[in-house]
Amino acid sequence: MCTVCGCAEGNVKIEQGHSHDHGHHHHHDHDHGHHHHHEHGHAHDHGHHHAHDHDHPHSAVEATVVHHHYHHQGNVEHHYHYHIHGGNPANQGHHSHGHDHGHQHHHDHHPDGSAKAEQFSPEHQGDNLHYGQGPAHAHAPGMSQARMVQIEQDILGKNDAIAAENRKRFHQANQLVVNLVSSPGSGKTTLLTETCRRLANDRVVVIEGDQETANDADRIRETGVRAIQVNTGKGCHLDAAMIGSACDRLDLDQGELVIIENVGNLVCPAGFDLGERHKVAILSVTEGEDKPLKYPDMFAASNLMLVNKVDLLPHLNFDVQACIDNARKVNPEIQVICTSATSGEGMDEWIDWLQKQR
Repeated sequence: MCTVCGCAEGNVKIEQGHSHDHGHHHHHDHDHGHHHHHEHGHAHDHGHHHAHDHDHPHSAVEATVVHHHYHHQGNVEHHYHYHIHGGNPANQGHHSHGHDHGHQHHHDHHPDGSAKAEQFSPEHQGDNLHYGQGPAHAHAPGMSQARMVQIEQDILGKNDAIAAENRKRFHQANQLVVNLVSSPGSGKTTLLTETCRRLANDRVVVIEGDQETANDADRIRETGVRAIQVNTGKGCHLDAAMIGSACDRLDLDQGELVIIENVGNLVCPAGFDLGERHKVAILSVTEGEDKPLKYPDMFAASNLMLVNKVDLLPHLNFDVQACIDNARKVNPEIQVICTSATSGEGMDEWIDWLQKQR
């Protein structure tokens, strides 16, 4: 999971030659003196002292308490609760931290000298293994569930504070921001290109997210719509800071429609608020009608599902109603529109939905 492995710290690039720089300056001082007890009879003394100075160009944000609740209905019984508490607003612009740690570690060693790693046992469901039942709802080799929760709360807390600033900014400028999410190959860019053609004269701008290339942004610009490409490098999703930086470069106008095309991924983007008003999940009929049950967080977080590429239905064994039913087991309130950028089916309804949100 990206909030644990840190993939969001990839080599981010935003078009026009700008690197993604938060302007953080770090100063670290370390004093080591742990005290370790091993059954081998040797001891180590270390002690930590960390001093950090951070300078951030971001404007101060209010302290926040963020709750991510995904209550999946029907036969999907996941209840995720994240309680993230923002820090003192006065410390958002400049931070100085001093930490003193005294640790005592007790290790049992195998005969070969290796320490026992904390083991997380998956839940056995018949012949199947489920690694998502622990407190972190995920698994990382060599990392405890408590540590995973701590890291996730830290990353999401920082992201949500920036997302709150984005949302405030969009609200003040009367801008509708929509975040398109899907797996790779769902037809997201083709659908968005056709959407832009229909809205080219209606104050719309696009933020494209991919790991590499500016191919999708180039396709959008061919329609006459302004677009900027954000390359996430090793990152598997966009985050709120990337969106804020992209919007600064775009110099958005009052009342514009901002459409974000997120990196193709049905996992990590579900947990990262960008400051958008709506998430829109796109599911292609080539993917299988059980996709909402396999990736419930994304569909639980979305306001609208577009069942895309319906022009291919005569050639596929895909049950549209079963797909809709599965999505509503996860999210009973989700709206659904069936679309095809190729045939035009559902495009008027999709455009009408967008216009009603403005």
